[in-house]
Amino acid sequence: MKGKIPYVNLIIFIIIFMSSCQKDNNSITLCSPDKKIQMVLSVQDTLTYSVYYNGKCLVTPSKIAIVLGNGKTLGYGIKDYEVKRGTDFEDIDTPFYRQRHVSSKWNFMRIDFTDGWSLSVRAYDEGVAWRFETAFEDSTVIKDELAQFLFHGNPRAWVPYSKGKDLLANAYQSEYTSEQVSDFGSGSSLALLPLLVKMEDETNILICESDLRSYPGMFLEGIVGGYSAKFAHMPDSMYVTPTRSQIKVATRKDVIARTEGKRTYPWRIIAIAENDIELPINNLVYQLAEPRRYSDISWIKPGHAAWEWWNSYGLTDVNFKPGVNTATYKEYINFASRFNIPYVVIDEGWSDKDDIMKIKDEVNLKELIEYASLKNVGLIIWAVANVLDEKLEQACKYYSELGIKGFKVDFFDRDDQECVDMVYRIAESTGKHHLILDLHGIYKPTGLNRTFPHILNFEGVFGLEELKWQNPNMPFYDVTFPFIRQVVGPVDYTQGAYINASKEGFRIDYHKPMSQGTRAHQVASYIVYDSPLVMLCDSPSRYLSDIPCTEYIASIPTVFDHTIILYGKIGEYIVTAREKEGVWYIGGITNWDDRKITISLSFLQEGNKYLVSELSDSDDSSNSPEKYTIKQYEVDNTSEVVLNMAMGGGSALIIKKNK
Repeated sequence: MKGKIPYVNLIIFIIIFMSSCQKDNNSITLCSPDKKIQMVLSVQDTLTYSVYYNGKCLVTPSKIAIVLGNGKTLGYGIKDYEVKRGTDFEDIDTPFYRQRHVSSKWNFMRIDFTDGWSLSVRAYDEGVAWRFETAFEDSTVIKDELAQFLFHGNPRAWVPYSKGKDLLANAYQSEYTSEQVSDFGSGSSLALLPLLVKMEDETNILICESDLRSYPGMFLEGIVGGYSAKFAHMPDSMYVTPTRSQIKVATRKDVIARTEGKRTYPWRIIAIAENDIELPINNLVYQLAEPRRYSDISWIKPGHAAWEWWNSYGLTDVNFKPGVNTATYKEYINFASRFNIPYVVIDEGWSDKDDIMKIKDEVNLKELIEYASLKNVGLIIWAVANVLDEKLEQACKYYSELGIKGFKVDFFDRDDQECVDMVYRIAESTGKHHLILDLHGIYKPTGLNRTFPHILNFEGVFGLEELKWQNPNMPFYDVTFPFIRQVVGPVDYTQGAYINASKEGFRIDYHKPMSQGTRAHQVASYIVYDSPLVMLCDSPSRYLSDIPCTEYIASIPTVFDHTIILYGKIGEYIVTAREKEGVWYIGGITNWDDRKITISLSFLQEGNKYLVSELSDSDDSSNSPEKYTIKQYEVDNTSEVVLNMAMGGGSALIIKKNK
């Protein structure tokens, strides 16, 4: 990996004024460039902030502070300070994101306190953010951080409760509970981020974080009037699980971090959206992350991937027993090659559970790499995070030189400081050896895909794998998380099921899993969901049974030049339009309610004719979810199209300029 490069941006830095303030002059206001958002800091004995939108109070005075191990609290007992203000602009090149460029403008202030610490605050048109910074000579122990989020009134929230025995260490895959803020605790005592709050006037507030480095991730717990941050303490002792040799936390220390004295801390973000459709294209987490650490990105290739785990190696009509073996993976490679799918994922079982350098005899990895290379297919191999980390440099060097294209790293299942450090180590080493990354069993994205753009995907989503062992309300989740979890980064939802079931027809089958809702819903999700490395979760045998649908999926790009949300309502439906090199892709999905949505194509270029290829639910898809229709017709920018979506259904359009 090459050295750190400068920001790819245009920065205009304007110092408006510098002033020394005394304790009695304690109210400082920062406005967004469009003047709609105000963040008011009260600098008294305790440091608090409030947030206003269009003159209405969203967040009432809420405390922020950092508690050091030496007993000192940054944010309490404040005396003198100095304020610097200005405006910045940035244009970020984003080749593996939901849009090709991200431009932003923000107002900022930096408050320097006399005892060696600062608070940086930014106000964008899309929200506000703050973070602490210390300039201590010696290393520092962080005992805790205080970050309150207190709301005006008692608004509604969409809460992803933390689940499992250890609420501070899990897979970060939770459904949403819609409830009043005052009802917090119905699912557990902690919530994951991001968490969405909808005010009485429908203004949306999304709580999230960015630039998480050598520090634990943030959870939320309930307090009177809102929420307060909670962090995993540093591990004190660990144990190893026998199944996968995964390291887990047994006991914890009484501090959350031991760190450098001179550093910045993670950004605390309140993203604000007046309408639901503004949420999925809010880029604050990406914008606030550390810029790219290396310059050469020519080797990073996004795209589709064939995958065997979800479908339990579900090959039919073959003369061998499907499983973790060379013959099975050759069939997946053949399938990928036929449909120009660039990757095949070799999931759990190919290597020894204790040693990633020991390949199982049943898998001839060198032969598979050579075979795949002849067919223009790359191989991605699976690993448990700590098992890879134990031989990280050796494994990355060896498998990269062997011809492997990337790692799917799984079972982090923590976000304490030590685990976050491990994520950075893995990102550094894989980037150095030109291996792309798909991170599973991982905490929510915090902008790491900006810093290391070879990280193409994150799980941290209640994806299709859940249907192998439970019966949730998946269509509801499918049209909820794009407004919440997907805001902060891409998702490895692992869609593409070809056994499709109605609400009444769904059944749990681990080895022959099915989706809830229609096949068209599955297809449209390839447009709706941000997934630069996206799975085709079902078996080649099933995909070959419906070639037109499979060809349609394979023709949809995984990164785009532009993304807009045409229509949407949290928990009900979403219609997303994306453009790539002059071709438009529109995907709409719904919950269990069937609906028709008329969309305007006014965003198309005036004066041109376009050819639409539409894959949509049929009139009978509510009863027969695997049925769909494909049709073609001509449109222009004055046209309207009706998306016909069955119960749990969807509709997809590919719109190309008619030559």
